[in-house]
Amino acid sequence: MTAPVVKSLAELPAHVAGKYPRDAYVRRSVGDTVFDRSSRELFDEIRDFSLGLEALGVGVGDRVAILSDSRPEWMVTDLGTLTAGGVSVPVYTTLPPTQVGYILAHCGAKVVVVADASQAAKVREERHRLPDLEHVVVIDVEEGGPAEGEQTYAGVVDSGHRRLMAENGLGREFKERTQAVEPDALATIIYTSGTTGQPKGVMLSHRNFLSNIVDVNQVIDINDGDTALSFLPMSHAFERAVIYLYLYTGASIAFAEAIETLGRDMQRIQPTVMTGVPRVYEKLRARILEAVASAPRVRQALFAWALGVGHAAATARLGGQEPGALTSAQLGLADRLVLSKIRDRTGGRLRFVVSGSAPLSREVAEFLYAAGIPVLEGYGLTETSPVLTANPLGRARIGSVGPALPSVELRIADDGEILARGPNLMVGYYDNAEATAGVIRDGWFHTGDIGTLDGDGYLSITDRKKELIVTAGGKNVAPQPIEALLKRDPIVAEAMLIGDRRRFIAALLVPDFAALAQRLKAERLEPGEPDALVGRADVRALFAPVVEEANRELASYEQVKQFALLPAEFSVTGGELTPTLKVKRRVVEERWQSVIDEIYEREAPPEG
Repeated sequence: MTAPVVKSLAELPAHVAGKYPRDAYVRRSVGDTVFDRSSRELFDEIRDFSLGLEALGVGVGDRVAILSDSRPEWMVTDLGTLTAGGVSVPVYTTLPPTQVGYILAHCGAKVVVVADASQAAKVREERHRLPDLEHVVVIDVEEGGPAEGEQTYAGVVDSGHRRLMAENGLGREFKERTQAVEPDALATIIYTSGTTGQPKGVMLSHRNFLSNIVDVNQVIDINDGDTALSFLPMSHAFERAVIYLYLYTGASIAFAEAIETLGRDMQRIQPTVMTGVPRVYEKLRARILEAVASAPRVRQALFAWALGVGHAAATARLGGQEPGALTSAQLGLADRLVLSKIRDRTGGRLRFVVSGSAPLSREVAEFLYAAGIPVLEGYGLTETSPVLTANPLGRARIGSVGPALPSVELRIADDGEILARGPNLMVGYYDNAEATAGVIRDGWFHTGDIGTLDGDGYLSITDRKKELIVTAGGKNVAPQPIEALLKRDPIVAEAMLIGDRRRFIAALLVPDFAALAQRLKAERLEPGEPDALVGRADVRALFAPVVEEANRELASYEQVKQFALLPAEFSVTGGELTPTLKVKRRVVEERWQSVIDEIYEREAPPEG
């Protein structure tokens, strides 16, 4: 492995301030304004917050929890904790008080930094079972100040700065302390969101993260000329590692206000690189396709032609060749008339985007490539810090998640499970030796995912080992690829296969109601509210061809024999999705049990 230029994550603030001096290094889009911090201001805020934490009693190994949306203060809290020798514990803001309380109690958090009063209220509700918690620090304080017994983020920063001014040699001591943090010291405990049961605390060291950063930096070119837009939660290992990578390489970082403002913020910030999850790219494609569907026929034909030209050019380049003469001649016109307009929706400067956390459908990947936005799909888990594989820019293969990173070894077990080992493999699960031993055997981490490796070492994921559906006829069916086929049409927001121990495969489909409204208008059908729409025969008739099209690509025993429409998208707040946007299948099945029972009361063709 190439040696990192810093010994630990605690050295990143000084690394940025010294190597990448910039007036607007970290940005945040809020309302009508973009707030900037220079490289020096970022370093000073991290140092002062770290000294403020020390004044609160935080020392080596102490836990500081972060219950906040992604923003510069999240990053400052994290790095301020690490420079103090502490351990940061991210907590998703979407979790209810009981789960927040569980995590804070389990890790023994001494301090929790919360975004606002609503998050502070969750901690107050659980305070009676948090004997280790000494301080609650609030970032955005309402008029009237923080509640009794709580303090402000600005106050902690200010106390650290006052210490710096008053205590002789404290700046030197801070530098020495950051340099004293060892690579194998524990950096974080990240509680996996889990689709079932209580979350497990994944322990990751500074070395774990740094090995991953160095590896990814060799595969994907991110540099100090880039502007990165961040909108995924930093509580997730993927986005957090990406932020570390941006700091390591000197890329400017801009935080979107929220995922709901992403369209505005992309055009405002004009990023050159961005990481996202498949649903973001699916929605981008769906909105564009639905807008085109309601356009005059001439514009529809022009769009289809331009996208075809872009697809031909992208296919050639992905195959390692330049486009043919005819395609090259047409590409300039296609780009000027159509493709550049698609890119303008993202700010117009993207060199590439990265997709992770869940499988990206081929249709969405091909759409982005055709529009001139390369999408690099990767794969990993929290337990692997988190990246195991990544598609290299210029050598990507659609449908795969790329080859293993330079320091990572992969192999496929006899039952198809993906096994991995390398310096990025977690220390273990906190206070859970049994669970650790269950996934790390003979030095190999058992991912729980099923996949294949081709002759060039590119990995393809086929499904989760525990999510394979076994029909009553004994056939094994992998749901994720079939769900991806069903979601190709923009009117399908979510698809979940069912049929375990049942006589046939069925699907629960959630409409994209915005796209459906456009489709109803184009078909001259009556609009309606979601609850009414999903029960209408004419609406169901719009989804039947989607299922039929998917079935053409499936073996008879895999085909969807029946489907039902659900009236609301799966959500984190509704409990159907984990904070990393994975479907909680058990929750969905329990919630819609009556609908599922009705499906299986219908007649269906026998399993093939």
